[in-house]
Amino acid sequence: MYAQQYELTLPADYDMTIIRKRVAEGGHVLDNRAGLGLKAYVIRERGIDGSPVNQYAPFYLWNDIGAMAHFLVGGGGFQNIVRDFGRPVARHWTGIACHAGPARTAPPKAASRRLTPIPSDVDLDGTGLGLSALIGREVEQLQRLAAQDGVHTAALAVDPHHWQLLRFVVWADSSTLDEMATERYEVLHLSAPGLGDLPEGQGW
Repeated sequence: MYAQQYELTLPADYDMTIIRKRVAEGGHVLDNRAGLGLKAYVIRERGIDGSPVNQYAPFYLWNDIGAMAHFLVGGGGFQNIVRDFGRPVARHWTGIACHAGPARTAPPKAASRRLTPIPSDVDLDGTGLGLSALIGREVEQLQRLAAQDGVHTAALAVDPHHWQLLRFVVWADSSTLDEMATERYEVLHLSAPGLGDLPEGQGW
């Protein structure tokens, strides 16, 4: 499993109905894309849920890295973003764990993200296993969160270049139960052709 997200931060006075219309008209395009676990078409609107910006920030969980590469650089869809908005940074993370929540069958309306740096002092225990212990605690925390009412899907992944952890949770209604979220989103559409193929639990 690989996670991917790009963020299009838009002007403060941007009419977000433009993005809503874009997703309403084209969001179905990836509903049957081979290799894709899910794509959450998410937005943040300035002044809502504490967001300081207007932003379109689609989030992906891929089951197949070849399909991810084709989407990104092989003419498989990302070219439309480049055409209309320029080429944003597309961040990606190696998957660690994923869980189906109690609301897996409900159409999601919200999502939450937590991005946290992995502290350098985690490696100072003299064993070299401090990072593994931290990941183990995060996996347990993800599992507990995924059992909350309203959770559709919860995923944990790592960026080993910047040593940063990503936790992304898709919710049926509200993301307020994710008290540690650093960002909250509205979900406009969910494409989930390979939802059942996403790993359940830790990836090893």
